Amino acid sequence: MADAGERTIRPDRTTLAAFATFVVLAGGNVIAVRSVSCEDCELDPFWAAASRFLLAALVLAAIALVIGGGMPRGRALLGAALYGVLGFGAAFAFAYWGLQVVSAGLGAVFLATVPLLTFAFALLHRQERFRWDGLIGGVFAVAGMAVIFREGLGAGMPLGSLLSLFAAAVCFAETGIVVKAFPRVHPVSMNAIGLGVGGLMLLVLAVLHGDSLAVPELAKTWVAQAYLVFLGSVVAFSLYVYVLRRWTASAVSYEGVLIPIVAILLASWLQDEEITWAFAAGSVLVLIGVYVGALRRPAGAPDLEPGRVASEP
Repeated sequence: MADAGERTIRPDRTTLAAFATFVVLAGGNVIAVRSVSCEDCELDPFWAAASRFLLAALVLAAIALVIGGGMPRGRALLGAALYGVLGFGAAFAFAYWGLQVVSAGLGAVFLATVPLLTFAFALLHRQERFRWDGLIGGVFAVAGMAVIFREGLGAGMPLGSLLSLFAAAVCFAETGIVVKAFPRVHPVSMNAIGLGVGGLMLLVLAVLHGDSLAVPELAKTWVAQAYLVFLGSVVAFSLYVYVLRRWTASAVSYEGVLIPIVAILLASWLQDEEITWAFAAGSVLVLIGVYVGALRRPAGAPDLEPGRVASEP
């Protein structure tokens, strides 16, 4: 377990570049999911996610075999399995279930609580020490999402759906803590197991939910699913685990508020969606939150040297 007195240290350029690449690829995931799983699309939600994760797990397992990444055992294997249960199986199941009724805007605000929840869990697990900037950054991030999606914050939503979204946020937050609380596993092997476990969970849910286990016929569906498997899962989640090993979980969790911003920018570029003043104002608040909560260097703290991790079990 990491030392509770450990300071948040700004990461090196390689880690920041990996983090930025992950956020951009994950933002592309939002666009691709719209083409794969929507009201008029070919694939039902749980089946779309399950098939994506299981295919990605097979690709990652093959890569791990080629590069000699090896498969973990003991506590390391348990950590990889929990990573899959929380980060892919439970989190995506709760998110998909809640978003069937709740608007995407309100869902984004709920998921914007992930940095605050991660910070709280990191304190409970004694991986990080309390920092006012961690708390303030999280508040700014939630406020920014509320401004961006203010038109979607409708009232009268079912309590069960709201609780489902909150449960998704809790799972996403605890995922980063789990990765750091267990012995290190190569990012490729970690995701081969995690995506495999999560994919199997979602496959069971797809069957129970009555999803059609259809094979897509349209070229656009194949292209979108290929993106989700290779770039959006194999590459993106490998980068996610890589960054988590070199930075604090609370800092990395800000990807959850940056991804919607990237998705909106990509939609504006690719699908001619309008950029509003609310988006601009909310984005400024989110970026302030990211700077204060993740990037701001505490007084007297050096930059993180290449190869040094900010927090390790």
